[in-house]
Amino acid sequence: MALVTDARLRALNRQYRKKDKTTDVLSFPSDVRNSGSGPLGDIAIATGVARRQARQAGHSYAAELKVLALHGLLHLLGYDHHRPDDRGRMARLERRLLADGGLAGLIERAGARA
Repeated sequence: MALVTDARLRALNRQYRKKDKTTDVLSFPSDVRNSGSGPLGDIAIATGVARRQARQAGHSYAAELKVLALHGLLHLLGYDHHRPDDRGRMARLERRLLADGGLAGLIERAGARA
């Protein structure tokens, strides 16, 4: 797991996803970036975005890092809320895993803004 600048995450997003914008977290399965990857892969979190989202969510930066790390891990485990066949599975699992910590997940927060 790497905590990186917003600019670095934007560059990674542009390189690997062909999206020229900053995002909060990216996951790279070990078969995508295998130099130094862990058994599942790598997770990169944009620190500036994480700080802003923590303020917006009303919790600490550390809590936001936990939310983002879990979200990235679920992607490494094969969950993908962007796929039509997901049918909310990732959101339900994320919500359940974060509930004990009193945190709202990324997917849940995105739905509240929509």
